[in-house]
Amino acid sequence: MFKSILVPLDLADTDLARPAIETAATLAKAWNGSVRLVNVLPMTPVMLAEYVPADFDNQQRQTTEEALAIVARESGMAPPDISYVVRQGGIYHEILEEAAAMNADLIVMTSHRPAMRTYFLGSNAGHVVRYARCSVLVVRH
Repeated sequence: MFKSILVPLDLADTDLARPAIETAATLAKAWNGSVRLVNVLPMTPVMLAEYVPADFDNQQRQTTEEALAIVARESGMAPPDISYVVRQGGIYHEILEEAAAMNADLIVMTSHRPAMRTYFLGSNAGHVVRYARCSVLVVRH
């Protein structure tokens, strides 16, 4: 049923993501599927571009890929069953784009408890739930 599972991660808070990774790994094992981890890097604002090194985006991407490789290794899944990708842009937009690109059956993500501001503004998890073309499982920490 769930052969292709996407797990968006915020590398600033990997403890929050751990339940989503564990859930995705369990589901992938049960359905003989695979898991792809995704982290979305923000675009460097134009007004800051002249103050950062020319290869800042490449350095940031490389550091992120190294961190994702560690998370993937610590997941306990075999390398063919887990992969990772780094995207750059708006968070929920890039998550939805990656889900479409990989033809995901399921997105498993964690979410903070809703605050008053997210009831009015929405959260990344809320946007993914509303606009994803596949099933979305939100795991609470």
